[in-house]
Amino acid sequence: LEIIHFMKLDQSLKCGERNNGFDVLYHNMKHGHLSTKDLADFIRERAMIEEAYSRSMTKLAKSASNYTQLGTFAPVWDVFKTSTEKLASCHLDLVRRLQELIKEVHKYGDEQIKTYKKTKEDVSGTLEAVQNIQSITQALQKSKENYNARCVEHERLKKEGATQREVDKAAVKSKKATDTYRLYVEKYAAVKSDFEQKMTETAQKFQDIEETHLHHVKEIIESLSNTIKEIHLQIGEVHEEFINNMTNTTVESLIQKFAESKGTGKERPGKRLKITNTACWLWCIRLSWIGTKRQYCVSNIGKI
Repeated sequence: LEIIHFMKLDQSLKCGERNNGFDVLYHNMKHGHLSTKDLADFIRERAMIEEAYSRSMTKLAKSASNYTQLGTFAPVWDVFKTSTEKLASCHLDLVRRLQELIKEVHKYGDEQIKTYKKTKEDVSGTLEAVQNIQSITQALQKSKENYNARCVEHERLKKEGATQREVDKAAVKSKKATDTYRLYVEKYAAVKSDFEQKMTETAQKFQDIEETHLHHVKEIIESLSNTIKEIHLQIGEVHEEFINNMTNTTVESLIQKFAESKGTGKERPGKRLKITNTACWLWCIRLSWIGTKRQYCVSNIGKI
């Protein structure tokens, strides 16, 4: 009966005998700072990509001025240049806002380190309780093995008809092993009670820290998403403006601008004729060939 009693009691205390939960939760808390650092690195990489894209768009906008300004298509390059410059500005604005967000992430990372240092001090008692229960668990396991071995040896000697001296000697060892086993079971029960109380409080503390961390990180990601969304809306407005500008840049308006900038008069040679329709611009443009100082008069091409 005594053997059965100890075996049942020991079995009830056996669950989670390695007691590594504290170590798992503590390192998980420290991993929170690593995730914050990784998030800052991710945002920094995104900012670098946006900055490189903004520089490329600025370079592209400048190159629009270098394309040929001859012909009726020339004014369209101004539309391209203006739109591209605005796009570059949008992406540069995103870079500035991402850099501000990175500063917030770093500030939060510093706060995490302070929280972890304070928490480490607060849970020092729990760490001690964990070490105690791990130590007593090992001692309990050894005493159990010794107890079982002594009991088996005692029973074997009795069954094999050993001398009374041998049986008595084995009985003494069995009783000593039983007393030691009982002592460690009682110690384990006391240590386990202290461990469970402190571990429950510490586990809640770790959970509160983790929940706060996740809420804060989600707020940062939400801020990142809203920032990108706002910039994309601005980019959309630039594209819409470009579409409207191109819609308003009609074929007639391009021809009209060309006629106004390159035309040398609105009268046909020998006869006054005021242009009322851009379709007749070829009637009256006189293009000067500067190199040869000859004038080429384009007139009477077709009939109006």
